[in-house]
Amino acid sequence: MSSPQNSPMTPGIAAGRLPQETLADNFADLHAPFAPHEAAVAADRCYFCHDAPCVTACPTDIDIPLFIRQISTGTPEAAAKTIFDSNILGGMCARVCPTEDLCEQACVREIAEGKPVEIGRLQRHATDTLMARQSHPYQRAPETGKKVAVVGAGPAGLACAHRLAMHGHDVTIYDAADKPGGLNEFGIAAYKSTDNFAAAEVNWLLGIGGITIKTGMRLGDNLSLDDLTGCFQAVFLSVGLGGVNALHSEGEDKSGVRDAVEFIAELRQASDLATLPVGRDVVVIGGGMTAVDAAVQSKLLGAQNVTIAYRRGRDAMSASTFEQDLAASKGVRLMFNLQPTAIYGDGAAGEIELEYTSDDGGGLKGTGETIRLPADQVFKAIGQTLETTGDLDLEGRKIAVTGAGRTSRKGVWAGGDCASGGDDLTVTAVAEGRDAAMDIHATLSA
Repeated sequence: MSSPQNSPMTPGIAAGRLPQETLADNFADLHAPFAPHEAAVAADRCYFCHDAPCVTACPTDIDIPLFIRQISTGTPEAAAKTIFDSNILGGMCARVCPTEDLCEQACVREIAEGKPVEIGRLQRHATDTLMARQSHPYQRAPETGKKVAVVGAGPAGLACAHRLAMHGHDVTIYDAADKPGGLNEFGIAAYKSTDNFAAAEVNWLLGIGGITIKTGMRLGDNLSLDDLTGCFQAVFLSVGLGGVNALHSEGEDKSGVRDAVEFIAELRQASDLATLPVGRDVVVIGGGMTAVDAAVQSKLLGAQNVTIAYRRGRDAMSASTFEQDLAASKGVRLMFNLQPTAIYGDGAAGEIELEYTSDDGGGLKGTGETIRLPADQVFKAIGQTLETTGDLDLEGRKIAVTGAGRTSRKGVWAGGDCASGGDDLTVTAVAEGRDAAMDIHATLSA
């Protein structure tokens, strides 16, 4: 993985802008876990609705009133089992899921009082308790002798593999990276998943047995779909979106301009944040969660000025209102209706030119009016692209799927960010992997 170096070509990018103690505070757990008595108080606020709207709002259909009632009765391990029955990655989803836009937004308490039950933190309390106290809570069914390949060890792939293994199938997971986890390991802000939780969750999930992980294996490189379908009874693709869209702006190739996803991955894998270089004046292009994660973490690393520039208005940002407010609270400036036109500097980025945009109903257009901002580091967070399809039919820029992830090729399923439909959330990927596993199981059992 490449990284910008503190050299004469990038004079504004430097490591060690903040002392270790400040970095530790900046990257501490965003939401501290509940103590048992805090969880009990929070659980008591739930109305335990019979037709709970929070369940409908959850992509994995967790029985939220049931698990909260189990917490309120002092059985958090039972609550965790309720969660894991629907979402085996419930621990990570409790940390990264935009609950403010899903279950908590639908909560009756939110509608009546403007203060929902803290479902996400209660879910974390339950799942953390079980994972710390008990061995893996599931046992495999008798082995079926059927073998399934899963390509991609992210949320969809892990959820699919676990559910298949639980039904007695042997699963081999292939992943291009040097460790499993996908976006949970490489693609989310470090303050959302502390203490190496992503890796710990994978190890815990593997406790079901029957799952083998092989890293350094990339579809279209040293792994082919033809070989997989010849060796396995079924294949599930969860390869994510590995490519990054270009800015198509003059100067994009200058030193100091890089992909936001690469920066986030580098930060997540850094053993010492003080060694990670960051610019003095950082501009992030984009309006999604990746843009916010890159911008906030740049600020937390010690960047003096950080700006998110998004081509549309605030209401069109895919980053949640909570994430937007978080960025603003950390000192990130959010600017709207701006698109990049050029990056200036002598070999390295030093300034970015942005053009104001408008939409009169006929599509987004530049107005001709521009503004320049200092920018010794520019992060691209304008969406990712599918790198390999295995010659499958596409829908738009993703693999076309029907039903529970069936592709155009018999015996091949797909889910997560690489597949059509969904909303590019961890929790949605888990649901797609789980549902595809059940469809694969039914097919293999027929």
